[in-house]
Amino acid sequence: MQIEEIKKKWIALPKKRKRLYASASIFFFFSFLYIFFHAAPRDFPVGQVVTINIGESLQTITTALHEAHVIRSPFVFRTTVILLGGEKKVIAGDYMLDKREGSYDIAHRLVKGKFHLEAVKVTVLEGWNIYDIANYLQKNLLKFNKDQFLALAKNKEGHLFPDTYFVSPTIKPEALIKMMEDNFDNKVDALKNEILSSGHSREQIITMASILEEEAGTTESRKIVSGILWRRISIGMPLQVDSTFSYINGKGTHELSLVDLKIDSPYNTYKYKGLPAGPISNPGLNAIEAAIYPTKTKYVYFLSSRNGTMHYAVTFDEHKKNKELYLNK
Repeated sequence: MQIEEIKKKWIALPKKRKRLYASASIFFFFSFLYIFFHAAPRDFPVGQVVTINIGESLQTITTALHEAHVIRSPFVFRTTVILLGGEKKVIAGDYMLDKREGSYDIAHRLVKGKFHLEAVKVTVLEGWNIYDIANYLQKNLLKFNKDQFLALAKNKEGHLFPDTYFVSPTIKPEALIKMMEDNFDNKVDALKNEILSSGHSREQIITMASILEEEAGTTESRKIVSGILWRRISIGMPLQVDSTFSYINGKGTHELSLVDLKIDSPYNTYKYKGLPAGPISNPGLNAIEAAIYPTKTKYVYFLSSRNGTMHYAVTFDEHKKNKELYLNK
């Protein structure tokens, strides 16, 4: 009975009013669809970064996003992902929530890998060790896990190539380490034949290069010092370089004491002959090439004055005079 009455009232309505009601119904219908598909939750976390981990199921992702107030409708989000290609199409990574977006839009972004994260320029300097790199990255990247980086890079000293990288501001330590290692391999593999001809292993060359990076500042001086240090090794003389102490106790040449020189460490080249246990920094190509192509001279000793000028000597007496002239003043 009620339905019949409604029909009669509708038929009795003027055409103009019918059009008005129809327009209003369509407006409310599409408004509902917009809210259902595109409106973000009232407390949408604008400015935050959400992480989708590799291997996470669509259900886990949906639940996490809903609980974090990123999506209003789990149904719309999940359905959209499936229609766009299936749950395995969600691309893992970090997504910047730079504006309010609805469930449909978030699903579309995750399937297309639209992270909305502008790449950050990071420059790792030649001669930095893993601790220098970790401190720098912690200051320049979002939520960077310094401790995790150091744990993963512990046995990779010397193999993280110093260069400028453009990366996501939320890049994970393992991804950045791989990027730097791959760069190192590409650069050093190009010198494979030269390293083979040098008579030294790749690891020996990189370890020597890391010392040269710290001991000398120019191409010429690095090659001369390289010749001196390889010569010392060949005649069974300790390297006696101060730079390795920055890796042992953080001290520089002018801070070292006689007690420091007796520290029992595989990096103490005063106590142990030959190269230290491994690289003490991450050298650049210039230092690596200096290790491969040493300049042969008659010198056995060298020192750098406080202004960075190198001074060489053939005998220990000459070296003592250089120390008196350029270091002890």
